[in-house]
Amino acid sequence: MYWEPDMECMDREGLQQLQIERLQATVARVYMNVPFYRKKFDELGIDPDDFRSLDDLRRLPFTIKNDLRDSYPYGLFAVPLRDVVRIHASSGTTGLSTVVGYTKNDIKTWSNLVARVLTAAGVTKDDVVQIAFGYSLFTGGFGLHYGAERIGASVIPISSGNTARQIKIMQDFRTTALVCTPSYAMLIADTIQEMGIDRNSLSLKYGLFGAEPWSERMRQEIQDKLKIVATDNYGLSEVMGPGVAGECLQRNGLHINEDHFLVEIVNPDTLQPVAPGEVGELVITTLTKEAFPVIRFRTRDLTRLMPEPCPCGRKTMRMQRVMGRTDDMLIIKGVNVFPSQIETVLFSFEGTEPHYQIIVDRKGAMDDVTVQVEVSESIFFDEMKQQNELIKRIKSKLASELGIGVEVKLVEKKTLERSEGKARRVIDLRKI
Repeated sequence: MYWEPDMECMDREGLQQLQIERLQATVARVYMNVPFYRKKFDELGIDPDDFRSLDDLRRLPFTIKNDLRDSYPYGLFAVPLRDVVRIHASSGTTGLSTVVGYTKNDIKTWSNLVARVLTAAGVTKDDVVQIAFGYSLFTGGFGLHYGAERIGASVIPISSGNTARQIKIMQDFRTTALVCTPSYAMLIADTIQEMGIDRNSLSLKYGLFGAEPWSERMRQEIQDKLKIVATDNYGLSEVMGPGVAGECLQRNGLHINEDHFLVEIVNPDTLQPVAPGEVGELVITTLTKEAFPVIRFRTRDLTRLMPEPCPCGRKTMRMQRVMGRTDDMLIIKGVNVFPSQIETVLFSFEGTEPHYQIIVDRKGAMDDVTVQVEVSESIFFDEMKQQNELIKRIKSKLASELGIGVEVKLVEKKTLERSEGKARRVIDLRKI
């Protein structure tokens, strides 16, 4: 089932021709209308009229998040403000917000691309879609909202929070598709159990989750508890919001909307392309954005491209689900450690719950890491000897995977803080 089969199933040769035409137009537009890019291009001796192939993309400069902050609020807009019909922004928790804009045509494109993602995940006009992302300057809520309306589904714009009410609405309004972060979906699933609600009394069939990395183990847990098909989708505010890529029902890689986004995978240290199929940092160039085009934006997200054909029939390149971020990387005792590595190890043990927290501190001159993981009641109230044996096995596997030793603490279910948005996995107490 496709939303725009002519684009989603386009052959590679036709797609690449479309990409180069759209890249040429984008490069010319940013040079003409965005002083930041004009200055960058002039410094590098780049003439927009010289672009003839997709390989020329590597000559262009990277754009990083600080460039967006330094241009706050409207410095990177490529159209006059009178042509901008929507403004979104990041939370600005680490400094100034990054502000992005949309023209009327951008909104139409955005709606269509999210409609592709929803359709690939099984949602149709007959579904009732409950959107439990925050409705604010964050792009997630509105992006999924307009995409769901575009395919003709019934939309419940409930926003995030008030979990008991979320569940009541699911029951009364017969919600069939849930949209939120995977960690919030877990909280909803656990709350349903705590309230003694029979899952079979709900009409849920699908879950579309994004905005944070999550493991295959967590997917299985959500699917089992809510009895749904759970798919991952990907987007980021600086590029558009949701709609950049999404899983089909095969659930094996996210189809990238390559007719609108040109993607690269680079080594985050050298910024050189990695070998095909290798993991690296995702870099995105927008091809059709009018108000806020970006050139070679470094997403900081770690993934790899999957060029193999997908049984669903779509011919767009797939990307592996995001496994972490380069800026989530912890340097512990001189070793690079990603939370996703720890999560994979934890969830390989029977009885662990999909809730954990990594606490990093410094004792004297040495880093000290404690991994707290929730375990099932049977394990938590087990004999101390058996608990110690499990801790020993987890510590051994973590040491083997990470190359450093960490402490492990088993905690009772519901001990760690739950989040209605993105989960807080790392607490770094070091004064570095």
